[in-house]
Amino acid sequence: MGQKSDIKMENENVKGFKDFSGQEALKREKIKKLIIERFKTYGFNPCETPIIEFEEFVKGDNSRDEAISDIFKLKDRGERDLALRYEFTFQLKRLAVGKKLPFRRYQIGEVFRDEPVSSNRFRQFTQCDIDVIGSDIKNDAEVLKVFSEILTELKIDYEIEVNNRKLMNELLEREGIKQKEQVIREIDKMGKLSEQEVKDNLKKYNAERIIDVLKKPSSFFEGYEPYKEIKELLNYCRLFNLQVKFSPTLARGLSYYNGNVFEIKLKGMKESIAGGGAYLINQIQGTGISFGLERLSSLANINLEGTKAIIISINQEEKTIEMMQSLRKENISCFMMDKISKALDYANNESIPYVVFVGEEEIKKKKFKLRDMKTGKEEFLQIKAIAERLK
Repeated sequence: MGQKSDIKMENENVKGFKDFSGQEALKREKIKKLIIERFKTYGFNPCETPIIEFEEFVKGDNSRDEAISDIFKLKDRGERDLALRYEFTFQLKRLAVGKKLPFRRYQIGEVFRDEPVSSNRFRQFTQCDIDVIGSDIKNDAEVLKVFSEILTELKIDYEIEVNNRKLMNELLEREGIKQKEQVIREIDKMGKLSEQEVKDNLKKYNAERIIDVLKKPSSFFEGYEPYKEIKELLNYCRLFNLQVKFSPTLARGLSYYNGNVFEIKLKGMKESIAGGGAYLINQIQGTGISFGLERLSSLANINLEGTKAIIISINQEEKTIEMMQSLRKENISCFMMDKISKALDYANNESIPYVVFVGEEEIKKKKFKLRDMKTGKEEFLQIKAIAERLK
């Protein structure tokens, strides 16, 4: 019993961590490729950063933020206090030093948070970021446009909400509310909690009245200076042919935001897909947006292209290898098997759309049997015609 238990433990994933393979891995790969293409089209260049950093660097100036309390902590042999990165933004402090502005970068990679696990929340997830250091409000609209194009290609219906942290700070100031950061964190729970629950949480800061202020129509906010930044953002979004909605209750709880903030949600739902906003890095204005690959993968509706064909060698390995190499030069994904029943079963199980039979008779005729695994239809075709069919 003990030995079996040990084997099981060795093969189990740590809670909150997941393997990806087969169709799921193919889907993630295709989405990632699409994301990178969009990022590059908009003039963003790739960056890579270490997964492990000094704990103090990870905490930075944001030690009061909830995300910081969830960092994975560790030590090296020198007993130095280290941590796994929980996001990419703090690493921009180092990356942006000495860079020609605007510094436009994208990054896709794993981040880690030691937080409670749910069906769609993991402790390791793949984050996708774009940021502009040395930005203006035009770039706020631009990063929203990039992500909107990705969602459109993935056939995900979305809506974009925007607000401004300067505006929210001024509203709190006029209402005489002192503990602004704590209050903003509570307001950020709107949508996750009911309005009454948020108001109840705000009572300890004597700030529950702010919810009624935030529910006022857009015209009310015209009297506040920071609202000009919202109007400028809305105008740039119009130029980018992008529909956005001003939402005064949108808070974005992280303390480093200093201007426009935005959140992208599933259309007609409160569920967030991505978020971002304006912030300072090394006293330089920046803006960016961040989203998780796992969330996009669960929502995306795309066609997957994995292996196109299995080439079945019927005692004809040399000719089969020659055919495979010819197909691969045409960027057609294929591989060889030499047992017919096993190859057909494998193709069905792995959703491989075609098999090609290479036997003595086929070689003599210079035509090879191509079977469509979905319909069962078979044709005898020359290699060139097979390549055209598989493209």
